[in-house]
Parts: sequence; structure tokens; C-alpha cells
Amino acid sequence: MTDYTISQDEQVQQFLDDLLAADVDKYEIVQQARQIMLACHPQANECIKYGGILFALDEDFGGLFVSRHHVKFDFTHGYKLDDPNNLLEGSGEFRRHLKFKSEADVAEKQLRFFIEQAH
Repeated sequence: MTDYTISQDEQVQQFLDDLLAADVDKYEIVQQARQIMLACHPQANECIKYGGILFALDEDFGGLFVSRHHVKFDFTHGYKLDDPNNLLEGSGEFRRHLKFKSEADVAEKQLRFFIEQAH
């Protein structure tokens, strides 16, 4: 399996380094989510936008955003995703997201399932 802990984008890497220095727990959640995203879509580009890591394939796909109490993976077209267990949050017209407060939440909230169907 490819190691995606280091970003090819300098700004993303600086974001990760800063997060590691500020909050190890949130850093681990972000890295776990990045690993899943980039393993599912190794061709995805990542950059810093809107205060987080934005992933793009043919167009913007979604992103990882860190807040005081959680990490959020935001899906640009989340309203299209199959969500049989009602795990996605958000009631906007298009976007939906998953919130992670621990590393265990990443698996429990089925991030891989949503990333695989989102493209």
C-alpha cells in the first residue's frame, strides 16, 4: 500500500505539519481519512482551500476540515450518495459531511463506503 502521509503539495504538507504540532489526535484523524481518500482515488489532487484540504478529481470532490471539536469530511455532491444508515449530516442543497471526533469514527461512519461511491 502506498504511504500517503507526506503530501506532494507544499501547502498541504505545511497544514499537516502545523496540525501535528497543534493537535496530534486531529492530525491522526486527518491522516487516516487522507489515506482512505488517496488509496481509493490515487489520481486525486489535493490543495489548501477554504481553510482545509480540498480534493479534486475531474472537479472538486470534497475536503477535510478541522474545527475545534472534530474533523469533517465534506462531500461536494453528497446529496447524491446512497446513505442507508443515515450517517451523512447536512441539509444544504448539495453538500453532506461526516464528522469524526476520534480515529474509530472514520471506520464507524464508513468513510471508505462514501468515498468509493462519490466519484
